[in-house]
Amino acid sequence: MGKRTISSIILSVLAFFAVVYYPVCGIVVTAFIVIALYEFFYMVEKKGVRLFKLFGICIGGLIPISIYYKFNLEEGLQFLFVVFGLFILFLLELLKRENHQPIISISATIFGIIYISWCFSFLIRIRQLPQGVVLLSFLLLVTKSSDVGAYFWGVRYGKTYLARRVSPKKSLEGAIGGFLTSFFIGIIFSIFVKGLLYWEKIFIIIVIAIISQLGDLFESLIKRDCQVKDSGKLFPGMGGVLDVIDSLIFTAPTFYLYITMMR
Repeated sequence: MGKRTISSIILSVLAFFAVVYYPVCGIVVTAFIVIALYEFFYMVEKKGVRLFKLFGICIGGLIPISIYYKFNLEEGLQFLFVVFGLFILFLLELLKRENHQPIISISATIFGIIYISWCFSFLIRIRQLPQGVVLLSFLLLVTKSSDVGAYFWGVRYGKTYLARRVSPKKSLEGAIGGFLTSFFIGIIFSIFVKGLLYWEKIFIIIVIAIISQLGDLFESLIKRDCQVKDSGKLFPGMGGVLDVIDSLIFTAPTFYLYITMMR
């Protein structure tokens, strides 16, 4: 608990400065993406799959940087960039001395870029919105309060397995506690979010509270498949960067798309 508390304080400080200062937001999000990609590729390679780590990390790092500097490419150029990236991947596969699961290698590399870099980069997009500071703060509070609530409720009341095949330590009681904690925190801080109707705030809070736990379960599924307990050891008591951001990976694009497209 002591290690977890120290890690939580460090992450809270980073989150505060990332929310308040736009340049720090770009740096933190990019750094977390690069480290999380390395952790993901390292886990997958434990299954005996040879990935294109350098390519994946470089492309994954360029995505948040391009969003930070608002490089708006036309649809045709975006398509050309994707095709060129796939061409490079296939070329790298052809240059290998021997064949070794080429489909899995390419697919896992692309999946890592989309799953971690593309999704998590939406935090920068949210920060760029007119109410960016408030909206990003709201998203972080609602999402991470679900993690905190699920942990403490699970430790105190957890008896029923939530998804034993995926994560034996997660309980139904913890999931319910995480949802309720996220919901009430969201209701309290929703007063600072302008431009949304009251029922919209309740709806998006419920969606975030549910999706944040699904994101955590999905990362647990990946770790289970790779037979590792944590994605890394950067944050003692909590694991690696991917363990910290797993719930935000799905809530960030969901929240952004609702704010900008679904209303």
